[in-house]
Amino acid sequence: MSAVHHPVASSGWTGWVSFAGIILIINGVFIGLQGLVALTGPDTYYLSTPRALFIFDAKGWGWWNVALGVLLILTAVGLFSGATWARVVAVVVAGLSAVVQLMLIPAQPWWSLIVIAIDVLIIFAVIAHGEELRTGGAESNVDS
Repeated sequence: MSAVHHPVASSGWTGWVSFAGIILIINGVFIGLQGLVALTGPDTYYLSTPRALFIFDAKGWGWWNVALGVLLILTAVGLFSGATWARVVAVVVAGLSAVVQLMLIPAQPWWSLIVIAIDVLIIFAVIAHGEELRTGGAESNVDS
């Protein structure tokens, strides 16, 4: 008995899934660096807006950002290999990013809208075409 494996046809969206991975790596590096700065810098971090003042504990925030940065980089590496877990984590992280950006619209409206649009693009590319990264380079096999 032989089994024929047909690869999934690769579409132009495979590039967008790779884009999602690159964005995750860049975001992971930036967030990790922010975390390191918070760990080595002053004890508090604050953001002042015309209507509010946000104060964060820098040490807890710093460790959280370092961990999140490492998670994002590992997720991107898994996404490039076509791992299903990485696709799930990428969608969850991009979804959380979009929700956080909704809360930041009063402080930075244009930046928040741009990040939300990129997050939606990442979610679509990973959900609809993420499987193509794993199977796109595969050739059909005939096992006897």
